Formats: sequence, structure tokens, C-alpha cells
Amino acid sequence: MTEFFHDCTTNERKREIEELLNNFAQQIGAWRFCLYFLSSTRNDYVMMYSLTVFENLINKMWLGVPSQDKMEIRSCLPKLLLAHHKTLPYFIRNKLCKVIVDIGRQDWPMFYHDFFTNILQQLIQSPVTTPLGLIMLKTTSEELACPREDLSVARKEELRKLLLDQVQTVLGLLTGILETVWDKYSVTAATPPPSPTSGESGDLLSNLLQSPSSAKLLNQPIPILDVESEYICSLALECLAHLFSWIPLSASITPSLLTTIFHFARFGCDIRARKMASVNGSSQNCVLGQERGRLGVLAMSCINELMSKNCVPMEFEEYLLRMFQQTFYLLQKITKDNNAHTVKSRLEELDESYIEKFTDFLRLFVSVHLRRIESYSQFPVVEFLTLLFKYTFHQPTHEGYFSCLDIWTLFLDYLTSKIKSRLGDKEAVLNRYEDALVLLLTEVLNRIQFRYNQAQLEELDDETLDDDQQTEWQRYLRQSLEVVARVMELLPTHAFSTLFPVLQDNLEVYLGLQQFIVTSGSGHRLNITAENDCRRLHCSLRDLSSLLQAVGRLAEYFIGDVFAARFSDALTVVERLVKVTLYGSQIKLYNIETAVPSVLKPDLIDVHAQSLAALQAYSHWLAQYCSEAHRQNTQQFVTLISTTMDAVTPLISTKVQDKLLLSACHLLVSLATTVRPVFLISIPAVQKVFNRITDASAQRLVNKAQVLVCRALSNILLLPWPNLPENEQQWPVRSINHASLISALSRDYRNLKPNAVTPQRKMPLDDTKVIIHQTLTVLEDIVENISGESTKSRQICYQSLQESVQVSLALFPAFIHQSDVTDEMLSFFLTLFRGLRVQMGVPFTEQIIQTFLSMFTREQLAESILHEGSTGCRVVEKFLKILQVVVQEPGQVFKPFLPSIISLCMEQVYPIIAERPSPDVKAELFELLFRTLHHNWRYFFKSTVLASVQRGIAEEQMENEPQFSAIMQAFGQSFLQPDIHLFKQNLFYLETLNTKQKLYHKKIFRTTMLFQFVNVLLQVLVHKSHDLLQEEIGIAIYNMASVDFDGFFAAFLPEFLTSCDGVDANQKNVLGRNFKMDRDLPSFTQNVHRLVNDLRYYRLCNDSLPPGTVKL
Repeated sequence: MTEFFHDCTTNERKREIEELLNNFAQQIGAWRFCLYFLSSTRNDYVMMYSLTVFENLINKMWLGVPSQDKMEIRSCLPKLLLAHHKTLPYFIRNKLCKVIVDIGRQDWPMFYHDFFTNILQQLIQSPVTTPLGLIMLKTTSEELACPREDLSVARKEELRKLLLDQVQTVLGLLTGILETVWDKYSVTAATPPPSPTSGESGDLLSNLLQSPSSAKLLNQPIPILDVESEYICSLALECLAHLFSWIPLSASITPSLLTTIFHFARFGCDIRARKMASVNGSSQNCVLGQERGRLGVLAMSCINELMSKNCVPMEFEEYLLRMFQQTFYLLQKITKDNNAHTVKSRLEELDESYIEKFTDFLRLFVSVHLRRIESYSQFPVVEFLTLLFKYTFHQPTHEGYFSCLDIWTLFLDYLTSKIKSRLGDKEAVLNRYEDALVLLLTEVLNRIQFRYNQAQLEELDDETLDDDQQTEWQRYLRQSLEVVARVMELLPTHAFSTLFPVLQDNLEVYLGLQQFIVTSGSGHRLNITAENDCRRLHCSLRDLSSLLQAVGRLAEYFIGDVFAARFSDALTVVERLVKVTLYGSQIKLYNIETAVPSVLKPDLIDVHAQSLAALQAYSHWLAQYCSEAHRQNTQQFVTLISTTMDAVTPLISTKVQDKLLLSACHLLVSLATTVRPVFLISIPAVQKVFNRITDASAQRLVNKAQVLVCRALSNILLLPWPNLPENEQQWPVRSINHASLISALSRDYRNLKPNAVTPQRKMPLDDTKVIIHQTLTVLEDIVENISGESTKSRQICYQSLQESVQVSLALFPAFIHQSDVTDEMLSFFLTLFRGLRVQMGVPFTEQIIQTFLSMFTREQLAESILHEGSTGCRVVEKFLKILQVVVQEPGQVFKPFLPSIISLCMEQVYPIIAERPSPDVKAELFELLFRTLHHNWRYFFKSTVLASVQRGIAEEQMENEPQFSAIMQAFGQSFLQPDIHLFKQNLFYLETLNTKQKLYHKKIFRTTMLFQFVNVLLQVLVHKSHDLLQEEIGIAIYNMASVDFDGFFAAFLPEFLTSCDGVDANQKNVLGRNFKMDRDLPSFTQNVHRLVNDLRYYRLCNDSLPPGTVKL
């Protein structure tokens, strides 16, 4: 063993040793040697190995061990444990406990009747072995209540019942242990807790935040425990936490047990113990302080286990109220102080995990129990919120603060849904909570401002992105703004009047910068240089940026039904935003020189970008204003839009930083798409953008910006103007303008096409690729944005694009071996098929499909999938996606393509990918097969109305049977592969075909495939290869079996059992008998899971029997 774990041992040698050890473990009498090793060695490796041999013997081979040997093992191992538990290393001792519990799991109570009584009476109740007994008890709870190893379902149920019978005794014992320790070290004698009947729930509720009746006890100084008692208590609390995770809430959880747990929960919030430890200075005491904190954490874990149960029996409600009362009492203790600084420093001194547990408690209280409690008029809601408020805003860590904000979000969601469900009470509910919500809003807003919270905000990281692609600072801001938005939803006027003045203050500073701008040799410079002024300006700009985001987040609360009522507030905001964006663009703050360029320049750019983004957030409000203004034709609206365009246009330039450029482009797109004012095209600023984009000599913007600007210009010309009749839409003029726009955008691309007059000019391949990439991304985006619009818009769009589309088709064969180009072209065609297939017309669409089908030969597909890596696979996937659109098209137009599409799938693509383990292309292929069946059912099953009337249930004529069978075969094969996503998707497809088209009822499926599928799905369950999908597989088996229950019970099940290897005839009979003939879904799936579980269990047992055993 030492050689095996030595650094110098080679892997080769390790494998040899491993083989030797495994062979030894498989021998029938090996356990005797292991027993000898255990009692005679002090080498950890040898002991651990010996225990593993026992574990293997008990869990996998126990059935075949002679009963004499079993008795010997059952008596020797506990003796060994008793003799050496004090001296064994803890991990060996725990492993030995687990091995003994494993025997109990197999043999108690039949052959090992004193297993449980030994733990309770001999170990726990004799002071010397109490810790050992508690470890055994916790291991028993872990291994028997939710057994992990394979046991038969009957045995699992039996164990659960046996344990539940013991719960009351066990809880009594644990209560006793904890109380004894507490009383022994307590300073004053405890008065007994009041009996639960003494108070009515009403009193209890109104006093929830008063001192509980046991407050006198809870105020006693916390006893100082010795190390041994500390250890025993922590083990007892760990036991309780595990027991609470599976036992139902019931009267066995007594008030005195709860009170005792709360006594220990106080250890977490007792700072004096820590202070004493640090004053006395000795390391021993410091460790003690930490240990005591740990007791508090364990006690809170117990409380949270009880809190997390949603189903509370009537008789337990009172206990629950007591728990709340006592926890709130602790919360008051933690946050009790008028001076904010001391509360925060007190929370900093507590153990971090204790705070975490406390936050969990509050989250559970709000998410699970608030509904139940808040409806009582006596519940002091406001006091509770005050406590939560103090607790939230004094959190020592950012994570802690985030968790508390989550709790407030849960609370605000609860209020919102409560108001939505009972509109009558809206005023009453809001009055009850108004002050608390306004306070929350103000404090959250203060927390995101450097003016009030600089020290903390500067600690936040604004560089590294997390999994959600946001920095710590962005996450902080986003979560805070979500709370602000939810308060706004409940109290719009309050929220607005709190936020707007704060925004105004910071805007004053920003708008006042103009007076400090001086002209220097190289351009403009901001004449603010003193370090202190720069720092203040930096903070003010950061705050302005955050507040602009807040104002943008609230835009949705000014539209819809409340548009008129909140019009003036919204107008004030929008006018300010337009003013600010214009100001930034006019004095070109983004190009200004500053004293600290690394800090102030990004700040100025960010404020400018955020003001554009905030204005964009109000585009739906502007759209609503537009339709109102259309009736009254107000100049005010025209001015707003044209001023906005004056602010945006100067920013659409290659000289502007990307962040700002993209904000401007997004705003332009929103004006063109959401607002759609009639006069937008005639604004000089917009015409300037048109000229810039269509001018061949102008420098091209970065790709993303170019795409956005082209989308905006195309939408201005294509989208119908709201509130205008068709004859006033000026389509002819707009159509001509759109054609010339597209013509300018695709000039270079169309020149790539070889024609008779000028054979293709030789251009370097890379340059060609750049032109193709730049043009197709723009055109594809334009089509995608128009795809959901009116027929007229799509018609004009296709007319403008027609030549480019034909060029694309002509170029396609030339680039078939350049998978990156093919990928972009197919993306473009896929978007065309999705958006403009009607406009393209049948003949041209046929030509495209024909070209693709002839280009994607078997060799080309193999090259793409097998040799070109991910790009090649993407090309084939896009091609299959295009075919998905084709097979879904209603009507007869594309039906002639079905045979060639199915043969492409089944004869060309499927053979290439069927045996590859990689999931590439498979998902798309199966989706195409599913859509082919789903949308072309009549291609396979010709059903006539008459036939179904005459025969009641129609047996349709079947057509194209070989193709249908091949497709089903492919689905069946996919269930034998390890890829879980594909499995889930295909199971869903089969179930959908059954729901919509009665797939499982069709004769061909019922007679030739049904039970093959059931068999495959059952095998998958038995092999545990796709365990995450257990539930879905169970339901699918039910849906298949329910087509022919008689056949399932009479023929399939006996046949399935007969074909099962690894189980004997008697076991097969038991399995068959246990499968009840229930025909409802819950019972049937339960029977399926029972069958699977017990089959695995029997196989395990049989594998463990020594060779030549006679089976009865």
C-alpha cells in the first residue's frame, strides 16, 4: 500500500498493484485477513483498503456470504469500533461506522435486530461513547433514509418505515443531550418553556417581534462549554439537520427541542465570546470562539431545514410562529443599535457562514411563509421590514448585500402579484407599505452613487466579465435598478419624485462643463486640473451615468394605459435627455482633452453613450406620442425628433469611439423602427446619413455599426407609417429610393459575377471574401428585420435585392469548397427562405433548392462533415435548416421535393453521422425528419373522411412505407447513443407526433415498432445512462403502452422478463407480480421505476453469489 501511494511509483507499477489488490478483494475469504489487518495495523492505507473490501462485500456480495460468516462480521466489526474508536484517525473511524451501517441497511431488523438499539442505548446513552453514537446515528440517517446503493423498492420503503417509527425516540434523545449540556453550563436555572396551549396564535402573532416568552432564557449569558461538550453538541446538531431534511413536520418536533436549538443559534451572534477569546489572547481561546460560532451555524442549518418545508400541518403552525418569533429576536439582537457604524461592525465580527444562514432564513421566510403569515392582521409587517432594512444595508460583503436585495425583490414581487390578484385592496396594501418602500428606494439609490457610497463602490471590479458577461459593477447596478423598477411599478409618483431631482443635480454639473472648455492649439481642452476637482467630477459623472440608466429602466412605466396620466413627467424626462445628447454632440465632449485622460475621458464618453441609451429606452413612449401627435399634428413632437437626429448624426463617423457610435446607431434604429415618424426621411440630418452610407468613397464604419445604420435606413423606406391609409404611404417613391440604397450597398458584390462581356477580373481571394462578408451581413440583417412586416414592405425589399440574390446563387458553386464563404451564403439564403419565400416565387425557389441538392453530393457532405471541422458542420446544418423551412411550407408547391429531401437525409447525411459520437448535425437532421413527418403526414398516411366515418377508427392506407420505417429506425437508433440532448429532443418529437397525429396508434407503428421502442426505453432506464430524463422516459413508455395495455401486460412484459439475463426464474416471477396492472399514469410510471430498480438490485445480488451456489 505504501509503495502504491509513493511519489516515485510509476503508473505501470500502480496498475499492477491495483490488479493484485482487486483480485485479493474478490476472493471469498478475504474479509478474514482484512479483519486481522484492521486490528493489527496502524497504517492508514492498509486500514482504508481493508474497509473498502468489507464495503464491497456487504454492498455487492452479501447474499452469497454464509450466514455463519455474516454473524461473525456483525459481531466483530462493532467490537473493533468500540475498542479503537478513541485512537483511530477520524476518517477511518467514520468509514468503519459506514461499513457497520451498511450491514444494518441489509440485515436490520431481521438478522441484526439490535442494530438500532445498540446505537441509541449502548452508545449514545453512555457518556464515554456519546460522540461515537451520534456519528453512527447521522450515518444511519444518511444511508438508510435515502439509500444510494441499489436496494429493492420494497426494502427502501421498509427502511423508511422502520426509521420513522424511531423518530420520536431519537429526537427525544437528541433534545436530552443538548439540554443537559446547556443546563450543566448555564449560569441560572432555566424555567421550563411554556406549554404550546398557553398562548393563542393571535397573541403570538402580534408579539412576533416582541421578546418571546422564553426571552428571559434567551437573554441569559451564553455558557462557556468545554471542548468535549462543544463537540457533542455540534454532532447532535448535525444529526438534527440531517433528520429534518427527510422527516415530515409533526408533533415529534417538540417546543422544547425548538427552544433548545434556538439557544444554540445564539452562539453565532454572541460577539462577547469572540472578544474574550481575543482579549485573553491564547490561541486555544481563539479556536474556541470559532467553534462556538460553528455551533450557531449548525443550529441555523436545523432551523432552515424546517423552514424550507412548504407543507405545514395545522398542528405545526403554532411551532412555526414560535420559530419566527425566536429568530426575529436573534435578528433584533444582531441589528440592535441606533448607530449604523456599530451595527455594521457587529455584523463584520460574526462568522460569514452564520450571516449566510441567517440570510437564507429570511429568504425562506419571505418566499415560503410570508403569504401565510402576512394575511393575519396581527403580524407586525412594518417592524419586520425595518429589521430586514437594517440587516440589508449593514451587510459587510457585496455578496451578502446582493442576497438581501434578492429577498427584497421576492417581497416586491409578492406585493405586486397580491395587488394584481385583488385589485380592490390596492390602496390598503400600498398604504400599509408605502413608507417602507420609499425608504428602500432612497437607500438603494444612495448605494449606487459615489456621492454617498464611494468607498464601497470603488472596491467593485469593472473589468472582468462573469458567466453572464457582466462585470461586478454592472451586476451591482443591474440588481439595484431592478429593485428601483419594482418600486416604481408599485408607487410611480413617489419613485419619480425621488429619482428625478437627483438626476437634475448631476445634470447641472455636466451641462455646466461648457464654461470650462478652452480652445488650445490641438483642439478643445477641459480646464479643470486640481486633483480634488477632477476627483469630484469623476464621481459626479459616474453617478450621472448610473442615474441615466435608472431613468431608462423606468421608461416602461410611462406607456400604455397611463400614457396620458403621466405624460408631463415623461415629457420632462425626454426633453432633458434630448437636450443632454445634443449638448454632448455639439461640444464634442468625446474628443476633448482632460487633465486625467485615463479617467475622465471614458467617463465623458460613458455619460454621452448612456444618455443616448436612456433616450432609446423611451422610443415606445415616443411612438405612442407620435400616434397622438398625428391627430393633433404638434410641432413639439417634430422638434423632439429632429433635435434628436441633430444629436445622433455627428456621431455616425469613423472618428467616434465604438461605444458611443453604437449607442447612436441603436437610437437611430429605434427611431426608424419603433417610432416611424412620416417626416423622418425629410430631416436634413437623416439625408446626410443616407449620403454618407451610399457614397462609395466614404470610409466604412465598423461592421456592427454599418449593419445597424443600413438597417435603420432600409426600415425608414420599407416600414409602413402608422395611422396612414395605404394610398398615402408613398410606396412608389420609397420603392425607388430603396432600390438605389440597396444598389449602392451591393455595388462591389454584384461586380463579382462573371458575365459574357467582361470575364471575371482576377481579384485576390481574401479581398473577395471581405466583399462577400461585408455585403451579406448587411443584406441578411435587412431581410431579417423585414420578415415579419406587411406584404408590401417585403415585396419592395425583394425587388431591390433580386439581383444580389441571383448573383449569390451564381457564385455559390464557385465557393463550395470554401466552407467559411458557403456558411455566410447559406445564412443569407436561410434568412431569405424564412422571410421572403413568397416574394421569391416558386420557379426561382425551385432553382435554388435544385442547385443546393445537386451541389451537396455525398462526397461534398462527407468532406464538409468529416474534414472541415466545425465550419463544415455548420454549413451542412444551415443547409438542413433551409430544407426545414421548405418542408414546413403549406400547400402543394414544394411537395415534389419531398422524395429527394428524404433520400438526401436517409441515404446521404444519416449514414455519415449515424455512427459518429459527436452531436454535430444530428440535432438539425432529426429536426428536419420530424418536420417532414409533422407537416407532411398525408405523404405517408392518406386518410379519407369517408373511411373514418364508416369504420369509426380509420385504418389509413399507408404510402411510402420504406421511407417511414427508415425514419423511425433512425429515431430508435438515436436512443441507443449517449448524447442526452439528442435523446431528449427526439423523445419530445415522438411524443409530439403522437399527440398531434396519433403516431403510436398507427397500424404500422403498433404492429412492428411499438414494443421495440418500449424495450429500448426500458433498457435505457435499467442502464441508468440517461438518468436525468427518468421522468420523461417513464411518461413516454406509458403513452406507448396505453395504445395496447392488454398486449403490454399479456405479451410484452412476460417476454421482456424472459429475455432479461442475470436474473433467475423465481426473481422474474416476483418482478412480474410486483408490476400491478394499473392503467393510470402515476401508478404505471411508479411500477416501471420499481421494475427497473428491482431488476438492477437482483442482478447485483446474483453477481455476488459464489460460483456453484444452488438457487432456491
